[in-house]
Amino acid sequence: MPRVTIHPLDPGSADPPFEQLRRQVASRAASGDLAAGTRLPTVRALAEQLGVAAGTVARAYKELEADGVLVTEGRRGTFVRSSGAATSGDARAAATTYAAEARRLGLGLDEATRLLEEAWRR
Repeated sequence: MPRVTIHPLDPGSADPPFEQLRRQVASRAASGDLAAGTRLPTVRALAEQLGVAAGTVARAYKELEADGVLVTEGRRGTFVRSSGAATSGDARAAATTYAAEARRLGLGLDEATRLLEEAWRR
């Protein structure tokens, strides 16, 4: 099985390491760079490779699994569930839906943005 390369994280980034890893894997899975069925390194192996705590990788994997990007199959490992599932068109449609709903609820742009940022950090 070919070794999956995860790009180094940026220690100077304002984003925490787990979010950098989550975003990298999600975007690479969506673009097809990490194809469906690709087996990812174990939590410990990837933590060692990236020089981060195992909990950092575990959190990223957990969030990616909750988002439907990854699937964990017990001792078999963690795999990319699908590739190319999300597109910029999907993101645009979701943003349009959110904007319409926020307007319907009487929210202004600042409040809608604040709520999105708050949800993003969860």
